[in-house]
Amino acid sequence: MAGKWNHTALLVIDMQKDFIHEDGLMLVNGGRAIVHNVIKAVQVARERGILVVWVVREHDPLGRDVEHFRRHLYAAGKVGPTAKGSVGAELVDGLVIKEGDYKLVKTRFSAFFATHLHSFLQGAGINKLVITGVQTPNCIRQTVFDAVALDYRSVSVIVDATAAATPEVHVAGIAFKQPAILNINWKMPYQFLGV
Repeated sequence: MAGKWNHTALLVIDMQKDFIHEDGLMLVNGGRAIVHNVIKAVQVARERGILVVWVVREHDPLGRDVEHFRRHLYAAGKVGPTAKGSVGAELVDGLVIKEGDYKLVKTRFSAFFATHLHSFLQGAGINKLVITGVQTPNCIRQTVFDAVALDYRSVSVIVDATAAATPEVHVAGIAFKQPAILNINWKMPYQFLGV
């Protein structure tokens, strides 16, 4: 079955302690509820031979690479959100980078913006993406739109393996879809997991 999935990658976006844990500096309230589904998606991806790409935010501890609107969070003497080497930058429990996976560090919403993700995926022969993680209206949506602009043949979002601050924000984040025009597929887990 691996041959069927050779051109597909699973992107796991921002499933880090600062976004998921109750005491996280950038808590996404809906994040904790999807951890099990993200773990399951990663497990199934590995079983099928799908490339797993861990997209994480890691910032300079002084905040020099952070968006202007977040720089105040990196004031002198403070550890800002997802600062490189901080506990908050670590993946949540249950999610582990394994041999054959790929870790990509980003500093903005989109996994493609100012990173080498597109060239890496092209080099690996990837033309279809499946997206999981947080947060739907920001990092998920920006990554999806950039993937469409870069002509990925298929971009699928696992609806209950993505989340936002509230269920309403999540639903609004996925309501923008125009699959007939953009080739974005919004999938429930059974459609990806094959159950």
